[in-house]
Order: sequence, then structure tokens, then C-alpha cells
Amino acid sequence: MSALDIVLIALAGLWAGAINVAVGSGSLVTFPTLVALGFPPVTASISNAMGLIAGNFSGALSYRRELREVRPQLLRLIPASLAGGLVGSSLLLHLPPSVFNYVAPVLTVLAVLCVLFQPRLARAIAARREAAASASGSPPDAVEGTRITPVTAVLVFLAGIYGGYFVAAQGVLLLAILGILVSGIGFQRSNGLRNVLVLVVNMTAAASYLLFAFERIRWDAVLVIAVSSFVGGTFGGRVARRLSASVLRGTIVVFGCIALVTMIGKLL
Repeated sequence: MSALDIVLIALAGLWAGAINVAVGSGSLVTFPTLVALGFPPVTASISNAMGLIAGNFSGALSYRRELREVRPQLLRLIPASLAGGLVGSSLLLHLPPSVFNYVAPVLTVLAVLCVLFQPRLARAIAARREAAASASGSPPDAVEGTRITPVTAVLVFLAGIYGGYFVAAQGVLLLAILGILVSGIGFQRSNGLRNVLVLVVNMTAAASYLLFAFERIRWDAVLVIAVSSFVGGTFGGRVARRLSASVLRGTIVVFGCIALVTMIGKLL
């Protein structure tokens, strides 16, 4: 990589780490950057997932207080994310790269749509929580007694498959699943759960890459993303939380569109 490539990837990693802590979908910043710089899509996805683990870890660590309050729910969901990440990463490694070249633009569109409709989804989730709390007579953030149903576990497993295969926007999908089906834990605890489950998926996928696709990993890109996303997740998250949500979503959408144009251009 050239010095300019390193600077661009580092800036993308910083921003992705900060965005991941606040709203998720930071991969729609780093993945498009790698693709735009000429990385093959599968190599970009693998290197991006491995590099962002450091940022995922720092993001999960920032929610350690909330996570202590939902430890039983977390322990029930981790196996689903682990299994999903294993299946998703296996699909990425064993399907022909040409399949990913065609599927990735579709998944990018899905990820961008998830980000665009996140505000409407958040309002729907909040309304459902208020209705559930009103019906039960308990406060909307009462954690005690919150159950993890088989449907929730299955959907978390499917989100893990998506994340293991593509990475980008799995956090948005998880937040929607947790917000709708795990009522009574509040947004911040749901966000903490989301950060840990994304970390589990990415770590599971990374282990698969190390064992079965070592030659596809671009370690220079992994290192730059790892350091910058960790810094972004640790310090930048405080800045991201102060920024307008529309600014964060706008950045994600712009980078997602850049990736989409680049990938479609290469196919054509």
C-alpha cells in the first residue's frame, strides 16, 4: 500500500470505530474504502472483518456497565451469533468469489436501506416498548424477567450468517431484532448486546479466515484498520454520540454508494 492508501484506510477506520459504537454500520465506511483502493471484494471483506475486531472490542468494553445488567440474556444469545458467524464465514470461503462479486452489491443496497430506515425503525421499537410497558404495568427498561425466545435466537443466528458473510450493517439488523423481540431492556442495553454479538460474529469469522483463508488476508490493511478502529471506538465514540444522527447516517450512505458504484463498475 502507498502512504496515501494507509492514510485513507486509517481515516476510514477511525470513523468506522466511532460509528460502530454509536449506531453501527461502520463497515460501510471501511469496506468501500478498501474496494475503491483496488482490493478484491472478498479480500476486502475478510480484511475488513478482521481489522474491525479491535474496534468492536473497544465498543463492547464501553458498554460494560450495561452488559452486566443483561448478562443472562447475553449468555443465551452468544451461541446463536457464534454459530451464525461460523456458517456465514464458511459460505464466504467456500462459495466461488464470483458469487460474492454479484451478491455484495445487493447486500450493500440492503445495508444502506437498513441505515436509511433506521430512524423509522427506532420510533416503531420505542412505541412497542411503551405499549408493552403500559400493558404490563412495569417500566420500559425493567430488565428482570426478560426472556430470550427461540424466535429471537433464530433471528440472531440468521443475522450472524449475514454478518459472517458480509459484515456490513449486521449491527443495525441485530439492534432491530433486539429492540422488537427483547422488550424491557432499554436502548443502551440493547446497544451493548449488539456490540458484543457483532464482536462474537467477527471473531468467529476471523478464526475461520486464519485457518482456511490465510493467503487471502491483507495484513497491512488489517493492521491499519485494527489500530484506527480501536482508537475510533475508544475516543471517537464520544464524539460520534454528540453528532447529529443524520450526519452519521449520511456518511454511511455516501460510502455505501461509493462501494456500490465501484463494485458494479468492476462487474461491467
